[in-house]
Amino acid sequence: MAVQKHLNNAPITEAILDIRLKLPADVKSSVLLSAHSQIGEQYPNKQERRKWEGQIVIDQSQVPQTKTVVEEVDGYLFSSRDNKQIVQFRLDGFTFNKLKPYENWESFRDEGRRLWNVFVETVSPEQISRIALRYINHLFIPGPLIDFDDYLTAGPVVPENLPQGVSSFLTRVVIHEPTTKASVIITQALEKIVQPDIIPIILDIDVIKESQFEVDYEEMWESFEKLRDFKNRVFFESITDKTLELFE
Repeated sequence: MAVQKHLNNAPITEAILDIRLKLPADVKSSVLLSAHSQIGEQYPNKQERRKWEGQIVIDQSQVPQTKTVVEEVDGYLFSSRDNKQIVQFRLDGFTFNKLKPYENWESFRDEGRRLWNVFVETVSPEQISRIALRYINHLFIPGPLIDFDDYLTAGPVVPENLPQGVSSFLTRVVIHEPTTKASVIITQALEKIVQPDIIPIILDIDVIKESQFEVDYEEMWESFEKLRDFKNRVFFESITDKTLELFE
């Protein structure tokens, strides 16, 4: 593991703050669109988010048939002029995406909370059922040949008596954290190598808490702080000091 510290060149390529919820039954997607006027200066681009519902029926002829296909708008995506920040107002939730460059947690959280307040004022959610923070990191390791154990604390393991050259790997682990009652999905993957002197590795950390938060949302934001701390712990426990030196 690496010692936790501030990184001047953090490898974060995307940060995601997500809230799943229940809205009053009479809220329609057109109401979500009306909120754009409040954030349009910073997020001028808008795009419909559509969902499809269908049914596949297999009768005695064993030939699948598609029936009852329904398409409807269930939300909107509003993005900044440079498309580096995107917010989703949906009938089932709220999501804020921040693409690289990622400055710090405080600015990311505060902008997410500001947009969330606009969403709440527009639709008055009845209940929150799930919150999550997801951070996608790209680790560019100097190649062409490396020992993954020098950079990852839980890298790919090849049986000792087999050839050790790894050209691709994907691992996914789900861990429950009893103190915060949160779960984390840790995904590690070796991307396609384009430049032989650079080994691109994805470290994807998705921290989730399922809970019934009341309309008083302060508890929810306190939980986000704990999720962020847990995310940091996972990140630094997943890499070595040698990896850390690449981002200081």
